Amino acid sequence: MRFTAASSSMLAALPVLAAAFPAHHHRTPLPAPASGISIPIAKRGAGAPVDPASLARSIARSVAKVHRGFSAYERNTGTPHPLANGSAALQTRATGSDSLAADGQQLWYGAISVGTPKKLFTVDFDTGSSDLFLPGAQCISNCQGHTPYDPTASSTSHDRGTTFSLAYGDGSTVSGKQYSDDVTVAGLTATGQALGVATTYSDGFASDNFPPDGLMGMAFQSISDYDAPPFFQTLIEQGEVDDSVFSFKLAPSDSELFLGGVNPALYSGSFTYVPVTKEGYWETNFDSMSVNGHPIVFERNRDCIIDTGTTLIVGPLAEVALVYTRIPGALPGPQEGIYIYPCSFKKPITMTFGGTSFTISPETFNLGQIEEGSSMCVGGLGYIADPELNFWIIGDVFLQNVYTSFDVGKSRIGFANLA
Repeated sequence: MRFTAASSSMLAALPVLAAAFPAHHHRTPLPAPASGISIPIAKRGAGAPVDPASLARSIARSVAKVHRGFSAYERNTGTPHPLANGSAALQTRATGSDSLAADGQQLWYGAISVGTPKKLFTVDFDTGSSDLFLPGAQCISNCQGHTPYDPTASSTSHDRGTTFSLAYGDGSTVSGKQYSDDVTVAGLTATGQALGVATTYSDGFASDNFPPDGLMGMAFQSISDYDAPPFFQTLIEQGEVDDSVFSFKLAPSDSELFLGGVNPALYSGSFTYVPVTKEGYWETNFDSMSVNGHPIVFERNRDCIIDTGTTLIVGPLAEVALVYTRIPGALPGPQEGIYIYPCSFKKPITMTFGGTSFTISPETFNLGQIEEGSSMCVGGLGYIADPELNFWIIGDVFLQNVYTSFDVGKSRIGFANLA
């Protein structure tokens, strides 16, 4: 990839890569923000077949990640998380921007630096979890192709004296020891940030399956497996940002993570804000959905988690099936968790938050043909098979259509139309 950038005396250039969906878009450069760096991105071509098994694993990973957060929440707070529901499966200095780019994976990821002297790594920026981990120099499995972090090579590294182990729904695990060190994103440094140094990556985190080196969680401390402040909260506590907001543009082009506020060049109009109903995840409610102007009537209030680390929109099976009844020819896919529908369907699908409806474009809803030459495509709305789970996970299929603000200080989420 060829990089171009506008330099800033305050902030460093930190490239970010992102989830690719099957639509070709011509990229037109946007004005650079007041500080930070803009990096071009590319998308794979229209109509590319997708791997249903990979999407099914992606759904399983997202649901298992939420389960793990439930466990951490109860361990950290002493009370069960309300969404856990008894499921048996429960197991200036002020701103900086980090541009996003795409590579055909189901992740949004980019560069950070860690340690003294600073060393560059890539991480998946994930609002559905709260911890940072990297492969360690002593990693014994599946770390080939990743850049290792060696705490002994950093003068600011400290051993926290404890271990960690993170399990995922597809059997993937990450385990190792906890350390703290200085972590920098877009020129903003969190001093003494907690991080996991992995000695074990399972197959799901091998470089062929997981291109970034590690993961940076951007939710709240109450679901941290380390019970430590996440990176952005550390920035707030240390006075590194004047505004306790970070924002994402996860659109098909010109994508960006912005730290310490919002980037006015990337959205239009005003924000619609919805409150965080329980700090832990970025959890809120959505009002309704519609397909081609026809509202979908759900029986209950729709709790949801806004998660940049999830590809699809994922909901309870019965409610997802109800949405697909409005799409002629739709039917369950060959893998649990996904639906397929005629590729020719181009009608608008909307989600309403705080009384404002936002449209999911046909291009982002269509994840690609079920196989090459097929007239059936995979829909961007998947389902959770566990009947005990009655919440939604709102992933990139929706988030690519809006500019999203995550306001830690006011405990709210804002959505605005893209510029």
